[in-house]
Amino acid sequence: MPPMNPEQVAQLIRAGLPGADVRVESDDNTHFSARVVALEFSGQRSLARHQLVYRALGELMGREIHALSIEALTPEESQQRASSHSVR
Repeated sequence: MPPMNPEQVAQLIRAGLPGADVRVESDDNTHFSARVVALEFSGQRSLARHQLVYRALGELMGREIHALSIEALTPEESQQRASSHSVR
């Protein structure tokens, strides 16, 4: 199977977490960095959030997707981070 690009990875995550805001970046199409904002993450610890993302990617993890760095946030957490990074 050919290497995956960031948009393909993002589409798979969106399919597994409908309604999620997903951004994926990669310099080499095997090591990816994802920022996923989803309501499904509410009340879940980091590990459970990551497992939801890994489940969406299925067998591709460890094969076409060699490594994935995940930032998994609820919409509220995302807003809090955005406001804490804004210039005052």
